[in-house]
Amino acid sequence: MTGQVVEAPSGTAQETDLLTVGVEEEFLLVDPHTGAAVPAVDLVMEQVPPELRGQVEREFQTSQIEIGSPPGLELSSIRHSLGVLRAALADAAERAGVRLLAIGTGPVDGPVPPVVDKPRFDRMIERFRLLVPGPGNNGMHVHVGVPDPETGVQVLNHVRPWLPVLHAATTNSPFARGEDTGYASWRSVEWERWPSVAPTPFLESHEHYERLIGQLIASGVMLDEGMLYWYARLSAKYPTVEIRIGDVCPSVDDAVLVAALVRAMVATAMDDMAAGRPALRTDHHLLVAAHWRAAHDGLEGEGVDLTDGELRPAWELFDQLVERLRPALERHGDLDEVTGLVDGLRRHGTGAARQRAVFARTGSLVDVVEDVARQTRGADRS
Repeated sequence: MTGQVVEAPSGTAQETDLLTVGVEEEFLLVDPHTGAAVPAVDLVMEQVPPELRGQVEREFQTSQIEIGSPPGLELSSIRHSLGVLRAALADAAERAGVRLLAIGTGPVDGPVPPVVDKPRFDRMIERFRLLVPGPGNNGMHVHVGVPDPETGVQVLNHVRPWLPVLHAATTNSPFARGEDTGYASWRSVEWERWPSVAPTPFLESHEHYERLIGQLIASGVMLDEGMLYWYARLSAKYPTVEIRIGDVCPSVDDAVLVAALVRAMVATAMDDMAAGRPALRTDHHLLVAAHWRAAHDGLEGEGVDLTDGELRPAWELFDQLVERLRPALERHGDLDEVTGLVDGLRRHGTGAARQRAVFARTGSLVDVVEDVARQTRGADRS
């Protein structure tokens, strides 16, 4: 995946930079009968069509598999890539005798699948031991192209107060070990066991960013820059800002919505920077509280308004964010599609709300797994 900034042709109604966006998604592999996670990644990789293998990778545990879309300017290209990759991977999983789930973590209890046999992962386990808590934590990472690292660092400062709202909108893991956890994103709770998982700190410069990374590695809390698990960071591989707060989205529609919103966040941050509007220096502990509330409630409860620290209905905060991003959405040609996708999200609820609705109707986590598998493959929501 690569990221870039593309300049609009001169003479257009509004000359501006358009930003590329790309998406990485992690999935869970489960037993089709019980819904429990299974260590089947090697079997599934063997079944992936050769022409797609460059976009499919193993993840941390043998019950996980990851895809990455090529970057693009058009949401339609992101939609097409994710649709093709999800369908092909779901087919490959079925040929391997398992099922593919776009879900934050496994809802059904079972043995913890082993970590993929890779020297770096072996070193992580040797140092951090029992921090691998369950069947596999599956997130969504959105990359947006930025012109240079210094701009990227300032973008991180500007977007950090908005990320709890995105966190709430992407909640998709309410069940674990066979029961409702009381959280909309249990993946977030499990993920925070790793000591380098945190909201991005306020950064003075790219030099400050690099110095912090060096200090964290020297402290032993990270093996390398790849373990910088801040909710937003500069990609270590590509010229992008990488937003990595969300659970993997249940459907392609949800993923496209998040990709569009993240790109608009970055574009709006750059507009604010160009206009001399400073980033909101949110208190770290209040930001932690806002993320906890997002993981707990999703969009179905309340969220912390970081402009004043007060609780508001989470949907009210989400609507305010979308309205704030409207100029950037319109500039990128995304506004109409995002408006429709937001209407769909409002009707159907977050992934967590959908899972709970299925369980309330049937009382069966196997039915929850079946419904998530259907959304993962790309079937329309009813």
